[in-house]
Amino acid sequence: MSILTKIKQFFSKKISSQRLGIAFQQQGVSLCSIPQQHSDNADNNNKTAKVLFHHEKASSANFSQAIQTLHKNYELEGSATLVLNEAQSQVVQVDKPSLSASEIHSALKWQIKDLVSISPDNMVLDYYDAPLLAGGKEKINVVCAPLDELKKLLAATEQGKVKVTAITTQEFAFANLLASQNEAVLLVCQQPNEEIVLLIVKQKQIFFQRRLRGFAQIGSKAVDELSFSLIDDISLEIQRSTDYFERQLKQAPIKEIKVLLPIELEAVFVEKLAENSAVPVSLLELPQPYHQYRAFAAAIGASLENITDTSETIAETDVLAGVRHDS
Repeated sequence: MSILTKIKQFFSKKISSQRLGIAFQQQGVSLCSIPQQHSDNADNNNKTAKVLFHHEKASSANFSQAIQTLHKNYELEGSATLVLNEAQSQVVQVDKPSLSASEIHSALKWQIKDLVSISPDNMVLDYYDAPLLAGGKEKINVVCAPLDELKKLLAATEQGKVKVTAITTQEFAFANLLASQNEAVLLVCQQPNEEIVLLIVKQKQIFFQRRLRGFAQIGSKAVDELSFSLIDDISLEIQRSTDYFERQLKQAPIKEIKVLLPIELEAVFVEKLAENSAVPVSLLELPQPYHQYRAFAAAIGASLENITDTSETIAETDVLAGVRHDS
């Protein structure tokens, strides 16, 4: 190595190996900052790597201020993925246009304009393939979010040594916590004080997603309340979801149910749900050593490498560049 190369390396800016997951919730912003699992710079960054979990209480109108507070208190750095909540994004299913990949995005804005409340001029979107029904048309799920709101979040987040590399949704963050496998798994997931999400995942792909209304406050329920009508109601919704997956989508039956509810009675929930289920029910384990931070599950899922394929996020780096520079 030449002396010039050594000098350049000495003065060059170190690239942080930290990965940040920032999940927006109805009552605040959850932050997960962990070291990158596999990094060429791991040896150089081990001394500065840190683990941080924090929830900053805030209303949706004050998310940007909450991020500013996180910057001020913790000197954040690294690559960040933002996780939008249900109120920040919309999902609709439409027929896939018979266009080239480069033309689909611009065409979709006008195809879904009457199906969502976001104006085409203020829309950032991406899509992922929906399961193909036998003899049916090829369909896609379009995920969109308002550009003006994303600009505010990006401006607040991208300060100092933080760079946003992707924006995704809770569903994909949760799915990213599940190891790839050939058999379908149904996930019952929730962020604190949010609605419960049902997902059916197979080979890291989401085949089915649905939100269950009316269960946001499940964490405040007593054992007897969980044991009776509440578990029965959720079991019924799970059965309806699996019936659709198997009968309408013509898929093999799910093999297990995994639960991730950040509530005190989570183990009781699993036990009672198993009594109503014909397949095994167990906790969805979080990666070590972060297994105890179940209330931060979406942020953890977002901070892991390979959160989704490029086609499965609302906005990847190229889209985000357009957002940042208003192009």
